[in-house]
Amino acid sequence: MRPPRVGRRTIPRLRREGGIPLRAVLPNTVTALALCSGLTAIRFAILGNWEVAVLMVLAAAVLDGLDGKIARLVRAESRFGAELDSLSDAISFGVAPALILYLWSLNGLGRFGWMIALLLALFCALRLARFNAQIDREHQPHKSAGFLTGVPAPAGAMLALAPVFLWNWTEELLRPPVSDLTPMLWVETVNHLLRTPAVIAPWTAFIAVLLISSIATFAPTVRLKQRMRFEAIAVLVVVVAALVSAPWPTLALMAASYLASIPFSVRSYRRIKQQRAAAPASAGAPERLEP
Repeated sequence: MRPPRVGRRTIPRLRREGGIPLRAVLPNTVTALALCSGLTAIRFAILGNWEVAVLMVLAAAVLDGLDGKIARLVRAESRFGAELDSLSDAISFGVAPALILYLWSLNGLGRFGWMIALLLALFCALRLARFNAQIDREHQPHKSAGFLTGVPAPAGAMLALAPVFLWNWTEELLRPPVSDLTPMLWVETVNHLLRTPAVIAPWTAFIAVLLISSIATFAPTVRLKQRMRFEAIAVLVVVVAALVSAPWPTLALMAASYLASIPFSVRSYRRIKQQRAAAPASAGAPERLEP
């Protein structure tokens, strides 16, 4: 008995069910490029080209910020894109910074240095797993108040690599020509300390703990009023110009500014939590907020 013939209309329908929409190709391609940037950062770290390795992690962070916006713009959000984004983040902001720091400094501590590098990569993966597990939860106190839980993976990678930013800056200051009248001994001292494993190990562990912490941090979304857009463009131009002309001190300053903003975000969330707890009963039961 001959098997039933499959009609022509059935085959395209099966392909559509097993594939992804055409509009989702662009954001997923951007996510794949971010993953490639993270892997390329590992390659340059193995070669000892620390500047390019760090810049590739920065490129991955920029691409990671674009893929979600593009997906929302073309209405191509999907579970596939979310899983691919998490995989890209784990490589670009967990594995790549951990290997860069290990090859750059932590290998001087032997097995202990490798354990610290593993800690950074593992905690980044745990943070992403926690985010994926809570993505469908309706009760997310931090998100409902406009905050994030813990330090996001791209920001954690930038904070972990902050000593490399400063080290590259001091390397530029020590390059010839250097005046014989100003030996800049303090720059040499700072340059040496920044690459000392005893300094990098506790710093890396501290950033790893921030990744999985439950503290409230500011979300990177910025809502601008109509009259403030010109000022925002001017600030953006200044930041881009600073990154082009003096990338390492600018990146170090940005990392320090973000780290300094964490106490303010915790205080701001605590204030919102108290305001919601003190809301009158007539307005309904206040939403329960996590500490």
